[in-house]
Amino acid sequence: MTGAPRPVVPGFHPDPSIVRVGDTYWMVVSSFEYAPGVPLFRSTDLVSWHQAGHVLDRPAQLDVSAAPGSGGITAPTIRYHDGRFWMITTNLADGGWQLLVHAEDPLGPWSEPVRLTDARGIDPDLAWDDDGTLLVTYAGFGAGGPAGLVQQAVDPETGAALTERRPVWQGTGGRFPEGPHLYRMGEYWYLLIAEGGTERGHAVTIARGPSPAGPFEPCPHNPLLTHRGVESPVQNTGHSDLVQRPDGSWAIVFHGVRPRGASPQFHVLGRETFAAEVVWEDGWPHIGEWLAPATDAAEVDELGGGALPDSWVSPRRFPGELLARTDAGWVLTAADPDPASEDLAFAGRRQEHLVARARAVVRATGGVGGLSARMDARHHLDLEVDGDRVRATAQVGALRQVLGEATVPPGDVVLEIRAVPDEGHFSSTALGPDQLLAGVVAGDGGFTELGGLDGRYLSTEVAGGMTGRLLGVWCSRGELLVRSFRYAGSG
Repeated sequence: MTGAPRPVVPGFHPDPSIVRVGDTYWMVVSSFEYAPGVPLFRSTDLVSWHQAGHVLDRPAQLDVSAAPGSGGITAPTIRYHDGRFWMITTNLADGGWQLLVHAEDPLGPWSEPVRLTDARGIDPDLAWDDDGTLLVTYAGFGAGGPAGLVQQAVDPETGAALTERRPVWQGTGGRFPEGPHLYRMGEYWYLLIAEGGTERGHAVTIARGPSPAGPFEPCPHNPLLTHRGVESPVQNTGHSDLVQRPDGSWAIVFHGVRPRGASPQFHVLGRETFAAEVVWEDGWPHIGEWLAPATDAAEVDELGGGALPDSWVSPRRFPGELLARTDAGWVLTAADPDPASEDLAFAGRRQEHLVARARAVVRATGGVGGLSARMDARHHLDLEVDGDRVRATAQVGALRQVLGEATVPPGDVVLEIRAVPDEGHFSSTALGPDQLLAGVVAGDGGFTELGGLDGRYLSTEVAGGMTGRLLGVWCSRGELLVRSFRYAGSG
């Protein structure tokens, strides 16, 4: 690959896990407080990926109603065993810890969850011992906090633990050993983990041993992958999974971020999924050439049909609970009559490109709402239609400010939010990751900016947490009619 590395699944799609069945690769990623949960992707070449839906696609499987920002669903694992697809993940929002589902067809339906309430921790992995026993390896929690990487045998039908948890390899000394994946390859069991924290110290390390419990011998050239201290447009690389191609060669998927702007730099898209070749030498893997799609541009109309697209999600609710299709378009109903609520009705899709534009045609005669760029409930840039007025407002923590407003004629209003490169000097602390511009579009296509915001205020470094930006529609009172929504983006 030439040029800057590009993600194979851009935008907020972290903690990838992958499996191949026949000629098709299936991959799942974390979704945190958003529903539906656990986005599912498929590919035949590891480079071009298509979202095929969600694994947790109905309320009976997923309750994130109590999830705080970056709470809820974390670090899934997908595997294929004995004619079935299996997916395990942690729901930190409902008190049930791990949930395990299965399906004959990954396109669904997936089963109702089996809960593993004895497996207290995050980042669960699935592996089957030689006798068919299911082993779950995860980052355990104890009374005093993190308890390191542990492993238990589990009954997949009931979720009951069959053994006490036992410690396994804890890595090379980096903090927060997590994200384990266990593989049987020939005479060895390999344990791949993440360590160093999911920020700049993130890394992938690997060890091998004669049994699933070890003892594990660390790879002599660990870390297998890290960008700590490396000059690269992609940072925070880690949390990976290995997959073998039909021809016997290997590849790896992992996440990373693309920070920009002045030091300490800021990333706005969340952790994205990347891929690379893997070459085995002397029984150990080495990272080879990175894989990347041929283009990183997209332009899509997303609300033209009778069903919500797979890309659309809502925080703490399913978007179908908020949006209803009518002959005139999609009606978004306010979920809370209190306009001061931090958690207003919102539905949208991930920003997946460094340069992006979202345009919505709305009518707010029956309510108040509009278009939003959202990092979380306390960090967002909004265009609000209220009667004959359109306001651009910014929320950064507890601070909320009106950036500008304009009068609009009755009827449909065309709103647009743009994420554009910041043109400041690289040595200036004023240089942000991008600039966000919010405004209205006239009938002749002319754009009138009502307000702008330094993109760092809608970044992970400012908002905190594990997610990335979303672009979508929102409503604080009554109903908002959404005629159309169009997303365009590029690198």
